[in-house]
Amino acid sequence: MSMSHLYGTDGDDGVEMENFEVSDWDLQNEFNPHRQRHRQTKEEATYGVWAERDSDEERPSFGGKRSRDYSAPVSFVSAGLRKAAAEELSDEDSDDDEKPVKQEEIPKEFVPKKLKTGGNFKPSQKGFVGGSKSFVDFGSWERHTKGIGQKLLQKMGYVPGRGLGKNAQGIINPIEAKQRKGKGAVGAYGSERTPQSLQDFPVVDSEEETEEEFQKELSQWRKDPNGGKKKPKYSYKTVEELKAKGRISKQLAAPQKELSQVKVIDMTGREQKVYYSYSQISHKHNIPDDSPQQPLGKDSKPQGFALPELEHNLQLLIDITEQEIIQSDRQLQYERDMVVNLSHEIQKMAEVLSHEEKAISNLSKVLDMVEECERRMQPGCENPLTLDECAKIFETLQDKYYEEYRMSDRVDLAVAIVYPLMKEYFKNWDPLKDCTYGTEIIAKWKSLLENDQLLSHSGQDLSTDAFHRLMWEIWMPYVRNIVARWQPRNCGSMVDFLDSWVNVVPVWILDNILDQLIFPKLQKEVESWNPLTDTVPIHSWIHPWLPLMQARLEPLYSPIRNKLANALQKWHPSDSSAKLILQPWKDVFTPGSWEAFMVKNIVPKLGMCLNELIINPHQQHMDAFYWVIDWEGMISVSSLVGLLEKHFFPKWLQVLCSWLSNSPNYEEITKWYLGWKSMFSDQVLAHPSIKDKFNEALDIMNRAVSSSVGGYMQPGARENIAYLTHTERRKDFQYEAMQERREAENMAQRGIGAAAGSVPMNFKDLIQTKAEEHNIVFMPVIGKRHEGKQLYTFGRIVIYIDRGVVFVQGEKTWVPTSLQSLIDMAK
Repeated sequence: MSMSHLYGTDGDDGVEMENFEVSDWDLQNEFNPHRQRHRQTKEEATYGVWAERDSDEERPSFGGKRSRDYSAPVSFVSAGLRKAAAEELSDEDSDDDEKPVKQEEIPKEFVPKKLKTGGNFKPSQKGFVGGSKSFVDFGSWERHTKGIGQKLLQKMGYVPGRGLGKNAQGIINPIEAKQRKGKGAVGAYGSERTPQSLQDFPVVDSEEETEEEFQKELSQWRKDPNGGKKKPKYSYKTVEELKAKGRISKQLAAPQKELSQVKVIDMTGREQKVYYSYSQISHKHNIPDDSPQQPLGKDSKPQGFALPELEHNLQLLIDITEQEIIQSDRQLQYERDMVVNLSHEIQKMAEVLSHEEKAISNLSKVLDMVEECERRMQPGCENPLTLDECAKIFETLQDKYYEEYRMSDRVDLAVAIVYPLMKEYFKNWDPLKDCTYGTEIIAKWKSLLENDQLLSHSGQDLSTDAFHRLMWEIWMPYVRNIVARWQPRNCGSMVDFLDSWVNVVPVWILDNILDQLIFPKLQKEVESWNPLTDTVPIHSWIHPWLPLMQARLEPLYSPIRNKLANALQKWHPSDSSAKLILQPWKDVFTPGSWEAFMVKNIVPKLGMCLNELIINPHQQHMDAFYWVIDWEGMISVSSLVGLLEKHFFPKWLQVLCSWLSNSPNYEEITKWYLGWKSMFSDQVLAHPSIKDKFNEALDIMNRAVSSSVGGYMQPGARENIAYLTHTERRKDFQYEAMQERREAENMAQRGIGAAAGSVPMNFKDLIQTKAEEHNIVFMPVIGKRHEGKQLYTFGRIVIYIDRGVVFVQGEKTWVPTSLQSLIDMAK
């Protein structure tokens, strides 16, 4: 039995029920622990859901809790029906000014929908139109009880004879019960509505509508009691339309295709029905004609019989035929696509076949040429194969049959054909007499046999490259034999031989020759060399190997320096042969090692020579001075300046002072001063220490002529000395300006890229670089350390490096200094 007569039906406006929606206030205060909570009032505890609530108390407000009037009577609120919002609004306004409020003046979102009661009730009515049953005996059973129910209703404002609710809009009489005929479920015996519910709520129940629709669908398979039948309305489809439909349905997704091909058995009706897709179930009760059934007229002739089963079967046959047409069209399209695909495959296979036939033909030609070479290599052949003819054959293979040539095993082919011819070609070859013999033919075979994919030249795999194997097994034995008989001091022929073959021989083979054959011979010869007895200078047979061996000769330099140092122990600067022996090694040794060698072996000898020099203005012997100055290009400027400061200038200035104290001739002194100055080169004169010494001599001369005795004895001497001083110092300024201009030009030409190209790795390398630029000796002091740090000599200054800072040895402590200051002190 439907309960819609109690709560109303949900029509267009719907039944306005109790609203339990979540408001914005609930969302904002859900996680607020200090929010104001609703406390249950006495009215709510007593009357429960019938208690009247004020809308202002449903949510906390800023005005706090409003006091309520508990003396007012409790108003009844219906459980399922409410008065329309418009009526409630009109009642509230009537208390103020009795002025009706129009519905349009209230915002639509604040006006709830009207409630439908399901009957003919109007707001002005105090009860239902129906309700003929008397309410006199209503609640008569309470005479046997205390009557608490009646009392509660009266306290809540109920008036006997009127409906429930605030405006008496509810039903008057209680709900009537209807007994079912049997023990079936609800609705099993038809509608269970009572006459009272039909009178109060004449609206048709939704369940009854559903029952009528079901009975209507069920009657489609039953014979019409009037004997009439609808005129069928047929729709025709062509084969093309069915094909188009099949193509559209073919584009469905994979799951939809599977569902469209599922076989469905329907057993819900009297007969078993078979469907070929789920979509057909929705049309199982459809009939051809969509127009409503028309009653039979007087002139209409009833049909003799109706065969719904036959129509159903025919429809099934039509559907099956449609599916077969669609499937046939799809199969036809598939076969056409297959034909196109197979045609393309045939074309591809034809191309592959032609390519294979061409490859077979080329391979057969290559095989014929190889067999011809083998035949001509037989001992008794009339036309033997030569190395040049074999090279031409291989060139033909490489040009015309390149793919087959690359695919073939060139190593085995070369071993079988080329190696015997190559041995015969180099049988009588002497590399030292004819160093260029065979270079052209070997270069040709290199382009024919060398594997381009092998890029690494160290440790070649001989089994994968025919040319490298050819050079190692055929050419290399001749080289080993000739090197074993070669004398290192006759280096010209061997150097020429390797120079002519350096571009032909593989790199790893050339390295093997230099490291394993040449270097041991040179090392052994250096060990047996004696600079005091050998007439042939060592640089004449070592330096020609520099372009080929370069850094490989580094291990030979140390024993050469040791032997030269031993030979210079008893050397005197008057012997110029030492300079001729040492001069070729200046550019070979590193700058640091060369300077260290000079400082240790040459500079002390030159210092002794300067000590022996006697300065006599009247009879000067210059041989010792010339011996020292002759080494200017060999030793650094700083070393030469140190020698002059220590051994020459003190004696020279002393002689000048003695001469000036004995009434001298200032013209002779001026000539003597200029003569000594002309003995030095511009590079030496540009050094600050040399400038200071000559300026000191000028100052001594100026002081001498400024005294009364000197000026009186030789008039005009003061002006001559002053002019000399001015001229010399102007020359110094001009020379410094020219040097600065040259340095600026060099820096501009060097460019930024060259300056940034060689960046020192650490601070020590930076100091080494600066020392080399300024010709300053920078070397470690052997066996000397300070607080675990290695000590170095930077010129004449002792330093050590700690965490990127240079410390210079002072009088008592080590003082940190900058690199530029260190360079200035060293100069």
